[in-house]
Amino acid sequence: MTGILAIVVALALLMFLAYRGLSLLILAPALAALVALVSVDTPLLASYTQVFMGSAGNFIVMYFPLFLLGAIFGKLMEDSGSAEVLAGAIVERLGDSRAILAVVLSCAVMTYGGVSLFVVAFAVFPIAAALFRKADLPKRLIPGTIALGAFTFTMTALPGTPAIQNAIPMPFFGTSPFAAPGLGIMTGLVMLGLGQAWLTYRARQARTAGEGYGEDDSGPTPNDHLRERAAGEGFDLAEVAAQPRSGLPALPLAMLPIVMVIALNLAFTAVIIPAMDTGYLSEPTYGATSIESVRGVWSVIAALVLSILLLIALNWQRLQDLTTSLDSGANASLLPIFNTASLVGFGSVIASLAAFDAISAWVTTAGGDNPLISLAIAVNLLAGMTGSASGGMSIALSTLGDTYLAMGQAAGISPDLLHRVTAVATRAGCPAPQRRGDHAALDLRADPSPGVP
Repeated sequence: MTGILAIVVALALLMFLAYRGLSLLILAPALAALVALVSVDTPLLASYTQVFMGSAGNFIVMYFPLFLLGAIFGKLMEDSGSAEVLAGAIVERLGDSRAILAVVLSCAVMTYGGVSLFVVAFAVFPIAAALFRKADLPKRLIPGTIALGAFTFTMTALPGTPAIQNAIPMPFFGTSPFAAPGLGIMTGLVMLGLGQAWLTYRARQARTAGEGYGEDDSGPTPNDHLRERAAGEGFDLAEVAAQPRSGLPALPLAMLPIVMVIALNLAFTAVIIPAMDTGYLSEPTYGATSIESVRGVWSVIAALVLSILLLIALNWQRLQDLTTSLDSGANASLLPIFNTASLVGFGSVIASLAAFDAISAWVTTAGGDNPLISLAIAVNLLAGMTGSASGGMSIALSTLGDTYLAMGQAAGISPDLLHRVTAVATRAGCPAPQRRGDHAALDLRADPSPGVP
């Protein structure tokens, strides 16, 4: 009983202290050590060096290329002006009469194509502010609008998205980025439809009450917290208030790298990699694994590398300092992956405790005979407690992934369905106040008033 109480307290402290702004790089190992100390039969130093660091290191080894390439691609899209062109084109096509939908789709197109969530939030904000001002919609609705387009259906539901939340389940279930496309598309449409309906309803309520955009026409005021958050993602806050740039790429050139990411991802997943001779993967030198375990990660890596090269070639003259852009993108990948890896290490220490067996038994039976329900519950809870979709998912799969795969096979459930349910559940279970993606959008508000839906 003491062990279970220690786990619950540690998770509660993780949620509370992360909300208070304490770094996960400090918080995760400290709480893991606290749990190990309370559990008398668990050696403290071995838990840190062998369990925590071992699991964190394995996560970095497995997913660092995806974080690195995704951050570089997003930075190049930003510095070349391609992200600005895409957002502006969608907004111009839909107009201020459909301002909310225009902002949602602008964010969705870029995140589905591989641009990082943080870059999208900052790149779209000035365009959204101008559009909402023209349509006389409350500016307090902008964070929710950006969140719907950038942090929901394109992050977890739509098949083929290169988002890390769609990549993490692949090695555990032997799946690809396009797992369960039917379920993913339907879920994505539900997310988009309900989110759009709610935002439209809130806008109508505001209009009925006589609330418009607001008198304050100033942009967001950067504070130390926002500067630190932006620096960790390789984003220059000065660009939020910067004047429109000249010499931007044409819309087809701006759109092509996004299209290539998805098209190449599909080509490598379905055609190129399956046709390769990969028998050598069974050798110990290459991890004694199978192509099913690495196909998804390989596909995303190949798609991003080729799309980055294309993006550089198309915007060679516009990328004024390519070296700086590449450096900023590479540096921006470090904090997100180490934060997530720290959560994975924390989860592994929790899973090594004898008390975790009781929690595991409860979670895996929560859905009755349907492992999809209990899997969704497990990921949902952990994502909410950690405030991280990727962190909660990683903890759930690293501790219970093999169990759910076996349960799925016994119930005749496709691993593709396990993959998609896992990904979608991370977003459903992550409305916690410490979630970093939504903080980026909320921090950008020009006014501190409450009321964001």
